[in-house]
Amino acid sequence: MVYSVVYRIIVFIIGLIFGSFLNVLIYRIPRKESIVFPASHCPECKERLKARDLIPVFSFIIKRGKCTYCGEKISLQYPVVELLTGFLLLLLFIKTGLNSRFFVYSLLFMVLIVLSFIDLEHMIIPNKITYPAFIIAIIFSLFFDHIEFTSALIGALIPAAVFLLIALIYGKGLGMGDVKLVAVIGAVIGWEYTFLGIAIGSLLGIIIILPLMMARIMDRKTRIPFGPLISAGTVISILLGQEIFAFLYNNIWKG
Repeated sequence: MVYSVVYRIIVFIIGLIFGSFLNVLIYRIPRKESIVFPASHCPECKERLKARDLIPVFSFIIKRGKCTYCGEKISLQYPVVELLTGFLLLLLFIKTGLNSRFFVYSLLFMVLIVLSFIDLEHMIIPNKITYPAFIIAIIFSLFFDHIEFTSALIGALIPAAVFLLIALIYGKGLGMGDVKLVAVIGAVIGWEYTFLGIAIGSLLGIIIILPLMMARIMDRKTRIPFGPLISAGTVISILLGQEIFAFLYNNIWKG
C-alpha cells in the first residue's frame, strides 16, 4: 500500500515536470520558435529564468503569478497545463499500471494537451506535431503490445476518412488538422475507441456550447476549435472506454 502511494506520487511529479516542457511547446511551436534555444525566459522582458523560477506549479504560487524580474503577470495556462498533465498521467497509471500501454498512452495524452491548447489559442493543429506523432504511433504498433500493426492502420484510416469526407462536404467546422488528429488517435487506440472519443467530445461540445449560445455569448458563426473536444473525449475513452462499452452492451445492445 505504501509503495503504491509512493509510485503514484512519483508519477504525478513526473507529470508536472513534463507539463512544464509541454508549456514550452505550446508557446513556441505556433510562433515557429526553436524549442531548444534560447533557454526558458520571460516572454515580456526576455530575462532568462533560473532554476527556482521553473519549479512546476510552486514557482507560480510563490511568485504570485508574476515575473520575478519585470512584474508582468504569468498566464494561468502554465500551472493549468502542469497540473493537467500530472493528474492525467496519474489517472492513467491507476488505470493501466506501469507497462508499455502506460508509456504509449502517456505520450498520446501529452500530444493531445499540446494540440488542444494551441488549437484553443491559435485555431490550428500544427503539422509539426501531427506528422511525427502519426509516424511514431505506427512504429510503436510494431514494437509494443497496446495495438496490432494492422489495427493501427485501420484505426487511423477509418476515422480520418470519415472526417475528411465531412470536411469536404461541409467545408466549414472541421479542418484538415482535425483529420490528422483523429488519424493519430486511431493509430494508437483503434477505430472503435476513437469513434467513442469523438462521440464523447461531441456531447461535451453540445453541453458547453448550447448554454453559451442561449446566453448569446456565441452564435452559429462563432468558430469553435474541435481539437480540444476530440482530445477530451479521447482521454475519457481511454480511461473509461471499457466500462462504457460494457454498459452499452449490457443495457442497450444485449437488452
